Amino acid sequence: MSEFWDQRYSRSEYVYGKSPNHFFAEQVQQLQPGVLLMPAEGEGRNAVFAASKGWEVHAFDISREGRLKAERLAQSNEVTIHYQISSLEEVEFEDGKFDLIALIFAHFSSKVKIAHFKKLSRFLRPGGMVILEGFSKNQLLYSSKNPKAGGPKDMDLLYSETEIEIIFPEFEIMQLYEQEVQLNEGDFHVGKSSVVRFVGRKKV
Repeated sequence: MSEFWDQRYSRSEYVYGKSPNHFFAEQVQQLQPGVLLMPAEGEGRNAVFAASKGWEVHAFDISREGRLKAERLAQSNEVTIHYQISSLEEVEFEDGKFDLIALIFAHFSSKVKIAHFKKLSRFLRPGGMVILEGFSKNQLLYSSKNPKAGGPKDMDLLYSETEIEIIFPEFEIMQLYEQEVQLNEGDFHVGKSSVVRFVGRKKV
């Protein structure tokens, strides 16, 4: 899988753009800056934005090309991010290290979703927050009409509101909804799409 992402990110342009995801930017600016973890962070657009707002940002991804571009973007914006090459299966941080975990278009199969998010929850302090935006199961209808809308082509990798409730049982739901949005993120997230948005607080 890393080969796929290395090939995609090897292009000179930032394939999902340099600007942050709209929902992430909107939500993170409402929070007091602290320590943030960004799994599957790709080319670093969201990590760099958060760092520019005063967050201590840690990120990881399986793509070396993604990290190289993220580091260049951070340098050009004169911010620091801590970015490692790792999968979610392998990555380790101390329990309770983070104030916020942000998952922006981070998609996993149903076989591992619960285990993966349980692991991430361990890294989050009690009272810490999760921000998630991912493609909904209805995205297949949108991407079939417009391939540039993006997203996995496997229903199993997509999200539903019910699934989020199951995945995050230890969280107070602050926001959870599915919405049609107009994406304009580089070359691969363009046009009408269906996303699930979630903001939750880890119960104390």
